Amino acid sequence: MRSETVKKGYQRAPNRALLRSLGVTDREMDQPFIGIANAYNTIVPGHIHLRSLSQKVQEGVAAAGGVPFEFGTIGICDGIAMGHEGMRYSLPSRENIADAVELMVEAHRFDGLVCIGTCDKIVPGMLMAAVRCNIPTIVVTGGPMLPGYSAGRELSLIDVFEGVGRIAAGTMCEEELGELECAAMPGCGSCQGLYTANTMACVTEALGLSLPGTAAIPAVDAAKLRIARESGERVVDLVREGIHPRDIVTERSIKNAIRVDMALGGSSNTVLHLMAIAREAEVPLELETFNTIAEETPHICHMQPGGPHSMLALHRAGGIPAVLSMLERYLDDAPTVSGRSILDIAKAARVTNPEVIHTTDAPVSPSGGLKILRGTLAPDGAVIKCAAVSKEMWRHRGPARVFDGEAAAMKAILNREIAEGDVIVIRYEGPRGGPGMPEMLSPTSALMGLGYARVALVTDGRFSGGTRGPCIGHVAPEAAIGGPIALVENGDKIVIDLYEKRLDLIVDTATLEERRRTWRPPERRLTGVLARYAQTVEQANLGAVQK
Repeated sequence: MRSETVKKGYQRAPNRALLRSLGVTDREMDQPFIGIANAYNTIVPGHIHLRSLSQKVQEGVAAAGGVPFEFGTIGICDGIAMGHEGMRYSLPSRENIADAVELMVEAHRFDGLVCIGTCDKIVPGMLMAAVRCNIPTIVVTGGPMLPGYSAGRELSLIDVFEGVGRIAAGTMCEEELGELECAAMPGCGSCQGLYTANTMACVTEALGLSLPGTAAIPAVDAAKLRIARESGERVVDLVREGIHPRDIVTERSIKNAIRVDMALGGSSNTVLHLMAIAREAEVPLELETFNTIAEETPHICHMQPGGPHSMLALHRAGGIPAVLSMLERYLDDAPTVSGRSILDIAKAARVTNPEVIHTTDAPVSPSGGLKILRGTLAPDGAVIKCAAVSKEMWRHRGPARVFDGEAAAMKAILNREIAEGDVIVIRYEGPRGGPGMPEMLSPTSALMGLGYARVALVTDGRFSGGTRGPCIGHVAPEAAIGGPIALVENGDKIVIDLYEKRLDLIVDTATLEERRRTWRPPERRLTGVLARYAQTVEQANLGAVQK
């Protein structure tokens, strides 16, 4: 056991003295030491209940003959950070979390690890740490929030964001928005639809690093406590069996995870995170793999925000095991932390509501929910959640409306300065230029709330998993390093073709070169975390990892 480094032999008497001060007994000195990385805090709704899950994990570890040691990590709520300078800190927090877990694991020589997190960058950061440290690990995701409810319909956070646009459109009054605000988010858990947090929980289960069923169980369901207890027990078995994350996170399992993502129509952010996780695991993964798998995999779950179904509906329909059962013939067999292979889990599961989880013969759409676009505006790629785009906007040609930053674009949208047919370009919001690639749920939701039907949005920043409509993000190279998006001017024609997976700027090369001669990136004074991040971050097509 790794922990023997700190507890065996006469030379380790000082180390043992410190362990004894924690209450560790003689018997426990011979047992596996299990680290529990808990992202509990009282500012993130998805994390406020994680203390109770951690307690159950610790009970499970102790019952199975291990010794649990809990430590904390940070966690940022993207919803609270949305629409202001705080959003620039969200993606950089992923690297901080991965580093924090690594530091604790390696310094204290834990034999195994349980990661407890829920939200957008926390779970990806923990997954990066798991494959980096490569000690036996299970991930317990905190679960989705129950839907809100008002006036006879279910609600989610996106209803509130879109309500801002409805205020500007004059179709809702502030009193109605206030009622919506109070009803939409009824308690703990991640936001209710298939947004980034819940997509990453589903991806984690499909990768094989969570026990079957973990992803979709609601935060308030007692089944979440039970699976936390079982995860604590199981991680001790993984230590004894010598099963490590890199035995599970392989090229096969990453492709399985992408298939599940495509079948669900998940968040575009999973492209960034899976690229980063694969890099940590030293598994080759190219952007084009997402397109290849999307073409092969039908979209079988019409989930919020593009469709009607919440995570609660997915749970009641059988959760990720039921999705796997529909995808069985598309999957490569791969091990999971449960001790059962992914195909064993698929064969044992069943769909209890075919309106939520369709068959592959009668899918929502014949191909997956994400596409990677390339073209003269995005030579190194861009990402769109095509599952949330109406077919009328799969081909679009329109004039550019260019904004150097989200704030200016949001002001123009709310002032009704955008015309149907426009292609809004928001630039200098990429990994380096933002910095931090802020999500832009506010402008996309405002467009929906205002009732625009034929406006596209293109950015080198990111979109929330809650975004719907023709919104293209992750444009690479970004504007801050001189990518073509930096050279776009108002009125330039932009062509979007999701069928051909193209994103093109219709401006001749000579004109672009003339513009480049006078181009200078805007200066942004940075300090602290953001300054260090901007100096070391890679482009979006490489996962926005730090060098």
